[in-house]
Amino acid sequence: MDHVRVETSETFDRLEHFYDALPRDGARAEEHGPLVLFVREGAGWPFYARPRPDAAGPASVADVAAVRARQRELGLPEAFEWVHERNPELLEVARAAGLAVLEAPLLVLDPDALADPAGFTDVPVRLLDPAAPGFAADVAIRRAVAAVGFSAAGTSRGEAGPAQRDAAVTELDVAALAEERGRIADGRRLSALAETPAEGALAGGMAMRVGDTAEIAGVATLPSARRRGLGAAVTATLAHALRAAGTDLVFLSAGSEEIARVYLRVGFRRVGTACIAEPAALVN
Repeated sequence: MDHVRVETSETFDRLEHFYDALPRDGARAEEHGPLVLFVREGAGWPFYARPRPDAAGPASVADVAAVRARQRELGLPEAFEWVHERNPELLEVARAAGLAVLEAPLLVLDPDALADPAGFTDVPVRLLDPAAPGFAADVAIRRAVAAVGFSAAGTSRGEAGPAQRDAAVTELDVAALAEERGRIADGRRLSALAETPAEGALAGGMAMRVGDTAEIAGVATLPSARRRGLGAAVTATLAHALRAAGTDLVFLSAGSEEIARVYLRVGFRRVGTACIAEPAALVN
């Protein structure tokens, strides 16, 4: 039992380092008392605010309110993320400050339990190649799959499929495409697509890497293609590639207990809870 506690503490230390280091590669950090707000420099998905790893004490309702005001001033989403086991007091503080909090299962990979992607589906999964002529189209289609997939939460089958995916494709900003290509080329990011010749891309996902730690994120499947093992196969493919590249801690956050069960079959195990907070009005 002591060994489990030590392992978990070390894991949380590494997760805290990852969460703090990842945004700094493309954002400036503004310290607001015990919180830090990451403000992206240039185009791209906006970052979040989170507890400072070196904060002297916990955040208060006033601290959260001040960061929210700054986010509104900058035109950013009022988003906060943290690991509950490291900042348990922040859950009630965030709710008292008017935020709704998603308590997402936090899972880490057990390398000895990592499954073969081919065991989940016969649909091929490939990693995106930044040198390939079709790279820009691949990135655009992966993002479209994610947009359609995440618009219908859960794992249930639905009607949205390739037609809705194609309608959601948008041209990438030149700077955003260059950033994506550079990050994949130097190993900081991986992207994957599950696709068939007849249907095209049906599922996709990505991974973000800092040193020997990586997070798998954005795994999404078109609703019409669900219950075919595609999300599990994409996740397993990314995990195998990360391990082959020397990543010894691979983790992810699941949107629900139902979704977490998919990742348990891949070889992940739950170690805690990732909290994701936003204004309550946005989810009511």
